[in-house]
Amino acid sequence: MPEQADAAPRGIDPRGPRFAAGITSVLLLGTVLLSLVSISTARGPFGWFAYQPLADEVFLPQGWTVSSASLAQRALDPGFLALLVVALLFLWGVLSPRTAPWGVLYRRFIQARLAPPTDLEDPRPPRFAQGVGLFVSVVGLALHLAGVPWALPIAAAMAFMAAFLNAVFGLCLGCRLYLLLQRIGLVGRARPTAA
Repeated sequence: MPEQADAAPRGIDPRGPRFAAGITSVLLLGTVLLSLVSISTARGPFGWFAYQPLADEVFLPQGWTVSSASLAQRALDPGFLALLVVALLFLWGVLSPRTAPWGVLYRRFIQARLAPPTDLEDPRPPRFAQGVGLFVSVVGLALHLAGVPWALPIAAAMAFMAAFLNAVFGLCLGCRLYLLLQRIGLVGRARPTAA
């Protein structure tokens, strides 16, 4: 019986994660825009629009709207719901990358029309990158629920930048982080190369 270490490492088509990053970046851009016009960035009880006080009144804003909103109002915020959907897609990509929607869409409709990839990629770094996106999204969601102003658009913008860099330039920040952590010995061992 041959040893597993002698078998050539299985890899994935590197174009698949870039395709998924393209769709994810579009979703995250929408999330950033929704969260910028939501209660996360609103000041005072009147929302983000301009308030025109009467001549003898002095307007003093009463803080951030998200801080005074109820937990239900924070959870039903459109920006929160959009980032929640993206976080669930990240979670799906971490738990079951073969069945994640963007990967299935790529394999079923796009990959068949392309030439076979010249090189295959280790699936662990892109999966780790999904986990990093999940972490950033969950932190933003939790801080928003806790009433922290601007947490939602900042988290969504950070995830958007990472997805955009991967989709457009092929620079996967989460993959680079995985390789750095692997080099210093904090995550999985390097796969043997085929001789």
